[in-house]
Amino acid sequence: MYKRRGFLALTTVSAVLFTAGFMPSVSHAASGINGEKEGSYAETHGLTAHDVMYINALNDRGMALGQPGKPAAEFPPSAGAPLGASALAGDRVTPPAEPLNRMPDAFRSHGDRATTGISNYIRKWQQAYSHRDGNQQQMTEEQRERLSYGCVGVTWVNSGPYPTNKLAFASFDENKYRNDLANGRPRPDETQAEFEGRVAKASFDEGKGFKRARDVASRLNKALENAHDEGTYIDNLKAELARNDDALLHEGSRSNFYSALKNTPSFKERDGGNYDPSKMKAVIYSKHFWSGQDPRSSSEKQKFGDPDAFRPNPSTGLVDMSQDRNSSRTPAKSGESWVNFDYGWFGSQVESDVDKTIWTHANHYHAPNGDVGAMQVYESKFRSWSSGYADFDRGTYVITFIPKSWNTAPAQVKQGWP
Repeated sequence: MYKRRGFLALTTVSAVLFTAGFMPSVSHAASGINGEKEGSYAETHGLTAHDVMYINALNDRGMALGQPGKPAAEFPPSAGAPLGASALAGDRVTPPAEPLNRMPDAFRSHGDRATTGISNYIRKWQQAYSHRDGNQQQMTEEQRERLSYGCVGVTWVNSGPYPTNKLAFASFDENKYRNDLANGRPRPDETQAEFEGRVAKASFDEGKGFKRARDVASRLNKALENAHDEGTYIDNLKAELARNDDALLHEGSRSNFYSALKNTPSFKERDGGNYDPSKMKAVIYSKHFWSGQDPRSSSEKQKFGDPDAFRPNPSTGLVDMSQDRNSSRTPAKSGESWVNFDYGWFGSQVESDVDKTIWTHANHYHAPNGDVGAMQVYESKFRSWSSGYADFDRGTYVITFIPKSWNTAPAQVKQGWP
């Protein structure tokens, strides 16, 4: 156990954690009503309000410095930042380099999850995922800096650009939602807002959302084949969508869907796509987050969820993420503390059984000498990844593009290590 800082009233924390990679999340966990784990991530893992503030401060800094288009001089973020909110996470440490030829140790396995430390994950990454143009690569200092951010760090180091969540997909059962509202009623001591938020959350199906993202990624990848310019790629994509009677065909020309490739930084880089679509591939990651983020909405929606927020388009499955502020759930009671989001990396695995797919995530940023503690990396099967805490009521599956020469998305991911 590491030394804890003094307890600070949890109600002073306005927006909570950026950590990720938790134990089970949104619908299949082993405990709680309808599979949901009881309590918050902070409660479950013994995080104090100080810890929450540290994690959130680092998250804010990462969001500011990690977006595409920021000057290279601003990255990596400095641990010696000026005093203020961004300095609260100054105990984050970039892990040291690992020898390229050092094999990883076995992960610690328990049920549908395997766990390891950040340095051992770096060793596995170098052995299995690091290849560029067929050659193994040692994880650079910049990549290790990215990784040290925790949940989003795992996705960041594998995807290249900081996740922008433009092509997010989900599945919402409108009929189930209406029927459950009409035929159900609040539980004892549950407000109407709590009831409506709970029913909305239960109407999302993460398995179907993931399948939709996977189907779209497959169509994108077919369109990328032999398309050596952007115009050919778009023509191929429209033909592929028409062949599958996919409603995305009718997205506007300025839609995120049609502009996603050209807005991917690595597509423009000489050692990336070099403006050649055929050199790119569509891959997937996931984000769990809270719906009640609009500061103009009622306090009830911020506490218990906004049934109308972040619903997918019923025809395309696309989720408009433009209002995602990475804000956490608002505490309804004194002492509550909520994590604001969780990222999981999937890549381009070809495993057809969704329950056998592997999602790589983490617990929080790397602070081995701080109160938060050392970062742990998780490899979880889908049922563990998609189940969840009360911190989240939305789960999206997001498509991004990386160069085909990168092997951060191998077809097969073996949980743990032999």
